[in-house]
Amino acid sequence: MTETLLATTKVPFDELPGLLFPALLDTLIMVGIVMSIVVLVGVPLGALIHNLAPGGLFENPALHTTLSWVISIGRSLPFLILMAAIMPFTRFVTGTNIGIAAAVVPMSLAGIAFFTRIVENSLRSVPPAVVQVARASGGSRLQIIRTAQLSEAVPSIIGGLTINVIAMIEYSAIAGTIGAGGIGYVAVTYGYQRFDQGVMLATIVVLVLNVALVQLTGDALVRFTTPHRRAHSAAPLRRKVPV
Repeated sequence: MTETLLATTKVPFDELPGLLFPALLDTLIMVGIVMSIVVLVGVPLGALIHNLAPGGLFENPALHTTLSWVISIGRSLPFLILMAAIMPFTRFVTGTNIGIAAAVVPMSLAGIAFFTRIVENSLRSVPPAVVQVARASGGSRLQIIRTAQLSEAVPSIIGGLTINVIAMIEYSAIAGTIGAGGIGYVAVTYGYQRFDQGVMLATIVVLVLNVALVQLTGDALVRFTTPHRRAHSAAPLRRKVPV
């Protein structure tokens, strides 16, 4: 009797597009909103933490340590635990604990902590000589951060941003457990709870294709923003070649 009931609740193959495409749109909206918040907060916060460290533009060891600990705590919590732990805060901000709005809050907090550390590490890779030249040129702190540090770290930041977007796609699937919508919600509701292997397989394929597309796009953008670096690194080698 149970097997017959489960068979009748399975989604027919020709109805999968109508089920998956709206869910995919919800996922893209969710990730798009989250990543907009992550970039707007993570870039300046990462630059701030980097320049508060010893040798930075405005050293403040105490504040640097405090902010670093806050970011580390945000990164150390598994997303599912973070999502459950801040439910009262999520309800206070959005007025609900379900739906896309409720998922955006924990996803943004997790994404900001992750991306802030990526930006900080990217800025560490900028040669100190670049900052020294900018300082000697009389640039303000904001000008040095924008034109010397961030501009030189763009390829690394884009690479980290790609990883972050992929992580947010994964988090959006986890957020489906609280009824946030998206591909994760379809996988849990139709694939897992109804034991519909066709829906489960379809959601896996959609997620894999999305991640692959994001990775390919990110790799292309990294290559596009680094031709001058490859040219500079190749120049000394060309000069050593005897004519």
